[in-house]
Amino acid sequence: MILYIILAVIVVIALWVVFAYNGFVSLVKRAEEAWADIDVQLKRRYDLIPNLVNTVKGYATHESATFEKVTEARTKAMGAQTLAEHAEAENMLAGTLKSLFAVAEQYPDLKANTNFLELQRELSDTENKIQAARRFYNGNVRDLNTMIDMFPSNVIAGMFKFKSREFFELTEGSAEREPVAVSF
Repeated sequence: MILYIILAVIVVIALWVVFAYNGFVSLVKRAEEAWADIDVQLKRRYDLIPNLVNTVKGYATHESATFEKVTEARTKAMGAQTLAEHAEAENMLAGTLKSLFAVAEQYPDLKANTNFLELQRELSDTENKIQAARRFYNGNVRDLNTMIDMFPSNVIAGMFKFKSREFFELTEGSAEREPVAVSF
């Protein structure tokens, strides 16, 4: 009888370990998928920026410093490797985009250009998708980190070396905390 009880306890513990491990794997995969969603939207933004810069250049040729800053920020954002580098680069890129739109404000013909207006609309849509993807990612990271920190699942996390992930957050006062200004 005691042998059956011990065997049952071992089976229950083994099942708990299997379910807990699979739960962690699922949370990790969801966080990876969420980051991939952010990456897709960031790439979409990076693809829009050269068209936007070229459109504005056609009207504001003497604003080369602004164009260089936008191009430099885009290059830095595209080359970011870590989550912290991505956040810093995205903050800088959002700030330079605001300055590009401030330049565009000074040119009434540009504000009426249909190509420019369409690029603005697409960029605004992309910014909204980036925010949604970031919320989805941070929610999944929160769930994973919570499971890693909670007892008794933290025992399984430690045994199988599951690591906490960083949130994709923006710094205070970041330009991206406010939508990119696209209205005239």
